[in-house]
Amino acid sequence: MKHTRLVAATAVFAAAALALTACAGGSTGSGGGGGGGDEAAAIEDVKIIVPADPGGGWDQTGRAMSQVLAADEIVGSAPVSNVGGAGGTVGLAQLANEKDPATLMVMGLVMVGAIETNASTVRLEDTTPIARLTDESLVIVVPESSKYETLEDLVEDIVEKGQEVTVTGGSAGGADHILAGLLLEAAGLDAEEIPEKLNYTPNSGGGEAVSLLVGNKVAAGISGVGEFLQYIEDGSMRALAVSGAEPVASLPDVPTITDEGYDVELTNWRGVIAPGGISDAERAELERIVTEMHESGAWKDELETKGWADAFLTGDEFDSFLTENITDVTGTLKNIGLI
Repeated sequence: MKHTRLVAATAVFAAAALALTACAGGSTGSGGGGGGGDEAAAIEDVKIIVPADPGGGWDQTGRAMSQVLAADEIVGSAPVSNVGGAGGTVGLAQLANEKDPATLMVMGLVMVGAIETNASTVRLEDTTPIARLTDESLVIVVPESSKYETLEDLVEDIVEKGQEVTVTGGSAGGADHILAGLLLEAAGLDAEEIPEKLNYTPNSGGGEAVSLLVGNKVAAGISGVGEFLQYIEDGSMRALAVSGAEPVASLPDVPTITDEGYDVELTNWRGVIAPGGISDAERAELERIVTEMHESGAWKDELETKGWADAFLTGDEFDSFLTENITDVTGTLKNIGLI
């Protein structure tokens, strides 16, 4: 009989700790970068850094932002550059050296975990939080020809065969990796057993995971619904479960992980940050730009098309959320033996 137990895992973790108030980027909402209350000139163009290879959720987010910002003439241009590697921490290091305040980097739950697993010397506390944008359920898939018909089939095989069963997803320590660990915890494994059993192959972009799955190089994959949706719809992949509290509209017949008997919920949030050390006025101008984008009809269309939930936060609310998320992701990674 399958053993399950309660695990506390949501994208909005509920604990308090690490203060962002000391960061150079003034992440408390006051800017703290020496500009004080001075007015900043209106930003006419922004650069968007996607700290991952093309094809994944961060890349989709950055390019959707670029299109809406330019098409709605919120800014003159918003070019996107990809700087992949190490769960976004390579791009994060580049942002730390960025002198142009009109720079936005896409990030989210994945980066929070990757900073810990990669022991990154540059941390989110060294940047300026701008906004949380979206929230998305993850989906667990297998190749169309897979022997696994249910989530239980997959999880029980991992518990029995361990490293023989390969699971792919985003970067080490990210949302996909955390979800795989939480599933094994819910199946009864402890923090020492999970790393021994879990053969997780990380990648730096959704395109790589798709190739591994469609080519039958791995047993299963985990990613945001938006990244795998077209392959589920065309029959290249079979969805076993989604990770949110409710089924997602684009996959109405796919059960939740909880429905399948594992008491786990986890959703993946994404947002944007700016370089540390920018002034209050520069931060306010970037928040104005992102808020105007969020309020546009074109952005709402992107949310619907991609299946992203609107999770918009700015200012002190985003600062508080990020502080809690850093603390609790770190705790979850330790609890399931991933750090």
